[in-house]
Amino acid sequence: MRKVLFIFGQMTDGDVDWLADAGERIHVRAGTVLIEHNARVEHVYFLLDGQLVIRTGSGADIAMLESGEIVGEMSLVDPAPTTVSVQVSMDATLLRIAAGVIRDKLRLDPMFAARFYFALCIFLADRMRNTTMRLGYGEAIADPNAKDELNETLLDTLHVAGARFDRMLKRLAG
Repeated sequence: MRKVLFIFGQMTDGDVDWLADAGERIHVRAGTVLIEHNARVEHVYFLLDGQLVIRTGSGADIAMLESGEIVGEMSLVDPAPTTVSVQVSMDATLLRIAAGVIRDKLRLDPMFAARFYFALCIFLADRMRNTTMRLGYGEAIADPNAKDELNETLLDTLHVAGARFDRMLKRLAG
């Protein structure tokens, strides 16, 4: 599931408008490295269109990301150097927001911070659950489709998150 649906599902319309206003819409050509391996991340990127590839330090592709994904957000929680690189694999349009601008907003607006960090926790819990199962450490699941099911809280916010992302796309298109 796209990160933006986790994040925007917990935020308000005003939060999403703030993100759109705080960032800059950029076009990036295929082959451009957005985030270098073992570097400090200075921006958070919302992928509006195009495709990104996540690579290990040794150059192995580990994930392909499409519209609705977010990269660089972990730097807001942990400023350690990256363990992967992010490269544009198909010309992309992104919303780029300076990490410092988001950190300032998190520091100055406690309600925004609460919503943002809660959304990040939901996303990370889902990622950890999926990683654990993929690596074979979890209990066997009787229903093979159960691992892809969303909890009720996420289902309740999914349509709102999608509508917020669509509104952001339209707003940034012009």
